[in-house]
Amino acid sequence: MFIRGTLRNMGEVNGSEWRREMIGKVQLISLALLVSVLFVCGCGSPGKSQAVREPKVDKIPLTPSEMKKTRLLQQIEDRFESPNAHFELGQLYQDDGLWAQAANEYNIAVSFNPAHRSAQAALVKVLTAGGNASKAALTADIFMSQVAGDATNSLRLAMAFQKQGLDEYAMGCYRQALYLAPNSSTITRQIGYYHLNKGNTIQAQEYLSRSFQLNPNQPDVAAELGKLGIAVKIPRNPAKNIKKLDNMVNKAG
Repeated sequence: MFIRGTLRNMGEVNGSEWRREMIGKVQLISLALLVSVLFVCGCGSPGKSQAVREPKVDKIPLTPSEMKKTRLLQQIEDRFESPNAHFELGQLYQDDGLWAQAANEYNIAVSFNPAHRSAQAALVKVLTAGGNASKAALTADIFMSQVAGDATNSLRLAMAFQKQGLDEYAMGCYRQALYLAPNSSTITRQIGYYHLNKGNTIQAQEYLSRSFQLNPNQPDVAAELGKLGIAVKIPRNPAKNIKKLDNMVNKAG
């Protein structure tokens, strides 16, 4: 009896210890699972998962040229037949040294406005800069031929060539304009200023003096002649129809 009682007591003791041990293990496992769930879901706010933060990337601001290019492209998309938009876009491409893209825009501008002298001169410029001198010369001849009978447009094309630094073609157009309107004080004045900007003082004196003789009412020309040391005199018999010619040519501005 003693032995059975002892064994029963030992079994009860061992059973209690086993149960306590199992409960401890279950609690430990439950705690581990809870920690794992909190780690996965995020521990910052109980019951709420933390949003994944994307790395902040600073946007690079557009340059003024890029902004203008974007605006022009939008204008062209809205109204493709706008010659000025194509011309201005061509200018941006030209500034970037993208000769082919610039030439394409100038061609489109001229196709929509055959009298766009600035686009014509710029097209010759980019063809020259792109290494196609023969095509540039042929294109310039075509444009000059188009205005061969018009003093106003010859002057406009001359000034456009001058702006692009194409002196040979500019001078050819100036001569053509002067041939068509030899008594125009405006054309002779413009040629005088052309030579003045080039430092050709002798030629500048010649054309500015001639311009002042044709039209003495030019204080800017008188001032330039004074700087060159030339004493101006009012002509006794000014040429006829000067005002008519100058009004025609002044449209070139």
